Amino acid sequence: MDAQTRRAHAFKALHERDGAFVIPNPWDAGSARMLASLGFEALATTSAGFAFSLGRPDAEGALSLDDTLGNVRAIVGASDLPLAVDLENGFADSPAGCAQALLQAAASGAVGASIEDATGRAADPIYDFELAVERIQASVTAVRGLGLPFTLTARAENLLHGRDDLADTIRRLQAFAEAGADVLYAPGLRTPEEVLAVVRAVAPKPVNVLMSGGLNLTVAELGALGVKRISLGSTLARAAYGAFYAAAQEIQGQGRFDLANQAMPFGQINQLFKN
Repeated sequence: MDAQTRRAHAFKALHERDGAFVIPNPWDAGSARMLASLGFEALATTSAGFAFSLGRPDAEGALSLDDTLGNVRAIVGASDLPLAVDLENGFADSPAGCAQALLQAAASGAVGASIEDATGRAADPIYDFELAVERIQASVTAVRGLGLPFTLTARAENLLHGRDDLADTIRRLQAFAEAGADVLYAPGLRTPEEVLAVVRAVAPKPVNVLMSGGLNLTVAELGALGVKRISLGSTLARAAYGAFYAAAQEIQGQGRFDLANQAMPFGQINQLFKN
C-alpha cells in the first residue's frame, strides 16, 4: 500500500469512528507543518486563505485549478497527514469538469475534496437543483474509479449566498447523499437546531460543520449533536493576518513595537520547519 492510499484509509477511518474530529484549514505548506505539529489528524485546504496569501479575493474566480493543485502538492509535500481539498465548484459548470478536477486533485496527492453547488456568479449564485445533483453524481463516479477510498464532500451553499432556505439546503444535501457523496456540508448554519436538522436529515452519512460566525459551540457540543467533522474555513488564516495587520498598524500609526512581544519565538518556529 503506497503512502497516499494509507492516508486515504486513515481519512476514511476518521469519519467512521465515534465522536467528532476537527479538520483545520492551512493555507500553505508552512501553516500545514505547524498544524501537523500540534497533533491534528487531517487537514483541509481553504480557498479563501490561499487566495489571501496570493493577494487575491475569495470566491470571485481569482484562483485557477492550477493554482489550487500547486498548493495541494506543496502541502502534501510538507505533511504526512491526509489532505482534503477545497475545490470550490470544481472550476467548471459541467459535471464532466467537476469529475476531471477531482481526478487531478487525487493525482496531486489529495485523499478527499469538496464540490459545492455555488456557481461563482453573483447574479446567479447557486446551480439549479438538477444540475447540482448531476455534478455530484459525476464526481462520485470519478472518485470511485481511483482505486483508493477518496472521500467526497458535497456542499450546499445557499446560506452563504443570501438564500436563507434551510429546507432547500437540506433537500440538496439529501440528494447529494443519495447520489453517493461521502460527507455532507452546509456552511453557514447558525444554531444548534439547524445543525441537528441537517444531521438528522442525512443520517447516517457524516456531516461537516463550519465553525464561524454566530455558531459558538464546542467540539463536545457539536459531537453531541451528531456532527462528525468540524472545519474552520478561513478562520485561522484570518487570525494570522489579523495579528500581522494589527502589528503593522501599531508600527505605522503609533511608532510602537509592543505586538512584537506576542510573536512566536524565532527558534520555536524555525525548529518546526526543520523536522
